[in-house]
Amino acid sequence: MPELRTIAEGLRFPEGPVALADGSVLVVEIRRGTLSRVDPDGAISVVADCGGGPNGAAIGPDGAVYVCNNGGFRWHDRDGLSVPGGQPDDYSGGRLQRVTLDGEVTDVCTEVDGRPLRGPNDLVFDADGGCYFTDFGKTRAREMDLGGLYYALPDGSRVEELVFPLHQPNGVGLSPDGDRVHVAETGSGRVWSWEVLGPGRVRRGAELLHGFSGARMLDSLAVDSAGNVCVATLNTGEISVLSPDGELVEQVPVPVPDPLVTNICFGGPDLRTAYITSSGRGVLYETEWPRPGLAPHFTA
Repeated sequence: MPELRTIAEGLRFPEGPVALADGSVLVVEIRRGTLSRVDPDGAISVVADCGGGPNGAAIGPDGAVYVCNNGGFRWHDRDGLSVPGGQPDDYSGGRLQRVTLDGEVTDVCTEVDGRPLRGPNDLVFDADGGCYFTDFGKTRAREMDLGGLYYALPDGSRVEELVFPLHQPNGVGLSPDGDRVHVAETGSGRVWSWEVLGPGRVRRGAELLHGFSGARMLDSLAVDSAGNVCVATLNTGEISVLSPDGELVEQVPVPVPDPLVTNICFGGPDLRTAYITSSGRGVLYETEWPRPGLAPHFTA
């Protein structure tokens, strides 16, 4: 079992980790509304104030950071955990944002075909420089949105809906050769997979990669170099590793129990360092992973 080491504590619901070439790690702090940098010594600094609820993040082809902003949550403090809730009174609307490392924030898109984005959650760039992203939707007192899978170019000139509806789509990732896109649904505990026919084109009809039993719910994910899908698993507070054919092969819990383990990314010179966000407790961990991660198409 990999040994996890604490890099930083006191983060305000960290998510969307991105490993940088200098050894630092970008994270969003959803409750703080920022894109932040964690240095190797654990020092935390704010890169940009994104407002709303910055969620997934990824480096684009221009070296900027692209952020899925869910518009914000209601927040609750329970038993030492920071817990997100439904749509807040100051909800700012969903959007895909471009953030430079010197702090400039601009919107790429806020709607698709005239329909507003509700709660963009996670994204991944393909080799052609476009990104697949999920819209989780928002939850209100007696209703909730349906979500979907989308594709966008970084300049906003193309934004398309690929799959709708999905139930709380969260993490999204591509297979090593880019021929499949995987999406984790939170509430259903299912990971779905679509064949990619071209940039931003998927074959109709999803294949179920894996359905989790019990009370396991899913958050974001990353794919390793062998094509395994490493998906953050809520309630049980661990990273679950699925083989390319959907077999559950490994589960890696965090050392201090947290039902809100939300994300994983890979970094280091050989991509063997995994960074894991324990969001309820505000902790960023690192560990040596048994296999190299999948190299992102774009880095900074």
